[in-house]
Amino acid sequence: MPPSVSVFGSAGFTGALAARLLDRHPSFELVALTARSDVGRRLDELYPHHRVPRELEALDIDRHGEVEAAVVAYPHGAAAPLVAQLRAREVRVVDLSADFRLRDPAVYSRWYREHQAPELLADAVYGLPERYREQIRGADLVANPGCYPTATLLALAPLAREGLIGEVIVDAKSGVSGAGRTPSEKTHFVTADENVNAYGVPHHRHIPEIEQELAELGANVRITFVPHLVPLDQGELVSCYVTLPAGASLPDLDGLYAEAYADEPFVELAAGPPGVRDVRETNICRISAHHDERTGRVIVFAAIDNLWKGAASQAVQNLNVMFGLREAEGIGVGASEQREAIR
Repeated sequence: MPPSVSVFGSAGFTGALAARLLDRHPSFELVALTARSDVGRRLDELYPHHRVPRELEALDIDRHGEVEAAVVAYPHGAAAPLVAQLRAREVRVVDLSADFRLRDPAVYSRWYREHQAPELLADAVYGLPERYREQIRGADLVANPGCYPTATLLALAPLAREGLIGEVIVDAKSGVSGAGRTPSEKTHFVTADENVNAYGVPHHRHIPEIEQELAELGANVRITFVPHLVPLDQGELVSCYVTLPAGASLPDLDGLYAEAYADEPFVELAAGPPGVRDVRETNICRISAHHDERTGRVIVFAAIDNLWKGAASQAVQNLNVMFGLREAEGIGVGASEQREAIR
């Protein structure tokens, strides 16, 4: 029998997409969809384009927790108590919230709120497969990265490993779906259309997540991170401006990135700067690195679909790794299929 899985929080954009991917997945059995709103409605009524003819149910942990795996798509703060209940039942969890991404509960409390399940932090694995694949294989709790950290870390990891980041500025742009299903004043169509706004300045909540993971790679730096809302429904582009440490010499960038991502099924290297349409509705991160000889800086671009690689399809990628399946299973082809490197 295939592993059983439920999606908790299926009424939101990322939960609904996760449900769509798992409903069609050849190696998982989707058992139930729960929601905190729109209970009793079918998902294909709420999101016709996903074509998932399943009813959204109110959470019943005794019934819905009788599965082998779960995707939790709750907001931060609300996710941790549910994850704790699921782990008490030995359900293997991929959590889409921020609740288990930061390893230090004091850091989490400074940027979010008091942690609701700190006892689980030591067991959580950061769910960027390109960085933690081996740890994810044996994990029972995976913290799916944020969309901005996913693109930023994949863009900067090869430089960080080589000690080539002295300072970095990240200019990030995302479509309005990144703000969730319920629009705010800034994400309302009337405000967002034909407009561009910076937000979360200067203390966006993804900053400690990015700095934590850069430090793990050897780059203990404070970043300047400025996100912008652009008039797209989905899609994300980060532009990273890197100043090298004093005295550092830059190796061949093309070779550095080619070696770093040679075997990665969902990282695609490009000669020119990527656009968000290049990766729409895929699990691919498309990266392009350039050396500005005039200033000495390195400029790295990374494009992802914020709902896919930035959230739901990466969650399914993590489930695939956790259960020993091919990483591309259920989420489409990877960038390296032409190189016959799909796992």
